[in-house]
Amino acid sequence: MIKLVATDIDDTLLVEGTNSLNPEIYQVIRELRKKGVRFAAASGRQYSSIRKLFEPVIDQVICVAENGSYVVDRGTPIQQVIMNHEQAEKLIREIRTMEGCELTVASFDVMYVETKDQAFLDWLINGYRNDLRVVEDVLAENVPINKVSIYRRDGVREIADPVINRWKEIFKSVVAGAVWIDFMDYRADKGIALRMLQRQLHIDREETMAFGDNCNDLGMLASAGESYAIGNARPEVKKAAKYVADTNVNDGVLKELKKLLEHLS
Repeated sequence: MIKLVATDIDDTLLVEGTNSLNPEIYQVIRELRKKGVRFAAASGRQYSSIRKLFEPVIDQVICVAENGSYVVDRGTPIQQVIMNHEQAEKLIREIRTMEGCELTVASFDVMYVETKDQAFLDWLINGYRNDLRVVEDVLAENVPINKVSIYRRDGVREIADPVINRWKEIFKSVVAGAVWIDFMDYRADKGIALRMLQRQLHIDREETMAFGDNCNDLGMLASAGESYAIGNARPEVKKAAKYVADTNVNDGVLKELKKLLEHLS
C-alpha cells in the first residue's frame, strides 16, 4: 500500500515559474492524509515558495526544498545541507563572467540575487513567490549557502554539459528546467531526501509513489517503487520511470492521486 507520495512542482504540478495550483489538490492531500499517506512537495524551489504554494494544507505537507538540501516538516527543519563556502565562492565568481546568465544563491529561507534585470526579479517574486534579497555582492553577505543556480533566459542546454563537467568533481550539478542549472553539495538530492524520509517514517520504497519531469527528479524516481514521469517530461525521465502520466497542464499528477484514493477506499 502506498504510504508516501512525493512530487516535483515546476512542469510537473504546474507550469514552470507560476504559482497557481489546481485547488482540487488540497482536498486530495487532506484525503490522503486521512488514509495514512504522507505528501511531500519536492522541488528546486525555495522553502518559502513551496510553503506559500501549499498554504491551505501546509500542516500536512513535507517540503523538500532546494533539490533536497532543505527539508521541512510542519515548520521544523529536518535536513539542512550546506555547500563548501570556498568552492561556492569560486563557482559564484565564474557564473558572474558567463554571458547571458544570471546568478541566484539560496540560503535556506532567503534567495540572494545581484541582478538589475527587472523582468527576472518580477518572475522570481511574483511567479515563484520567492523571499528575495537583492544585493550588490552576495559574497559580502557571509551567509551559509545551500544552492547556487544559473539562470539563462535563452535556455541552458548549450551550456549545460561544459559547465556541469567543470564542476562535477566538486558539486552535484543538475539541469533543473529549460532555463536553470542548479549546484548543490553531493549530500543534497531529492532521492537522498526521499530515502531519509522513508527511514524516518518507516516507509519502504515499494510503499512510495513519486512524480517528476526533469533530470533533478531522477534520484527521487529511482527511490520510489511507483515512479511516474509526467507526460511532458524529458525523454530520459520517461525512460527511467515505471509509468508515464498525463501532462502537467492536464493535471497528470492530480489524476493519478485521485486513482490512488479510489484504490485506497
